[in-house]
Amino acid sequence: MLSPAQLDALISLLDDSDWEVKQHVREKLIDLGAAVIPVLEQKWEESFNPVLQKELEDLVHDLQFGLVKQRLKDWKNSENQDLLEGLWILNTYQYPDLELETLQVSVHQLYVEAWTFFAKDLQPLDQVKILNHVFFKQLQFSGNTKNFHSPSNSMLSMVLESKKGNPISLCSLYLLVAKKLKLPIYGVNLPNLFVLIYSQGETSFYINAFNKGVIFSRGDLSNYLEQLKIEPQPAFFDPCSHLAIVMRFLKNLTSAFEKLGETDKVEEVLELLRILED
Repeated sequence: MLSPAQLDALISLLDDSDWEVKQHVREKLIDLGAAVIPVLEQKWEESFNPVLQKELEDLVHDLQFGLVKQRLKDWKNSENQDLLEGLWILNTYQYPDLELETLQVSVHQLYVEAWTFFAKDLQPLDQVKILNHVFFKQLQFSGNTKNFHSPSNSMLSMVLESKKGNPISLCSLYLLVAKKLKLPIYGVNLPNLFVLIYSQGETSFYINAFNKGVIFSRGDLSNYLEQLKIEPQPAFFDPCSHLAIVMRFLKNLTSAFEKLGETDKVEEVLELLRILED
């Protein structure tokens, strides 16, 4: 690591008129990694030079994006691919200062709210009805029908704050709480929709968290696919992986940025998606 004086000297060259000098400085600072971000942010606050501030903003973004990519690679290669951690990594693309612990605490609070209503030996349908009551009546989570394509629907921190989300973000929160309650609930990756399945032994039914937890059968799901003129596949009825869920989030986020015309963000999110596809 460079000394503070050396770092200051390097940063001061970011607004140099010589493009090659500026590029060399950027590369040197990028090589220092995410540890240099707080210094760059402080320099931005202290500067009154708009050119330097813009260079610092771009540099901080590149460093933060590099950190997101590395975390996503590590998550993909991890043994259990923890869902909440994967969604936190995605969340830090828009909100880089968000701590994983913040999401963990929020999800735990939801779990405690639901746990107080649970009793031993409840039947599967009763378990889901209780969770629906807590999630949609007491806590008032609902589908974000007014801003369905907003990027915020793919950011778990924003869904927790606004109590509104899209099908996959609401299903993921529901799933995370269900797992803490030790319920056999999993995600199901459908065309144009994401739902949940309660599956244990001979008991199996589906849950639509975007529609306030409405419960439906395999036959209903077949009818849905038939209406869309989509050939049924086993993957449309069975639980999907955490990897598939995070990839679906990224595809939704790509679509959201496309609709907003934010082409730079579209390219970056596609880059994140390619990490998981490789």
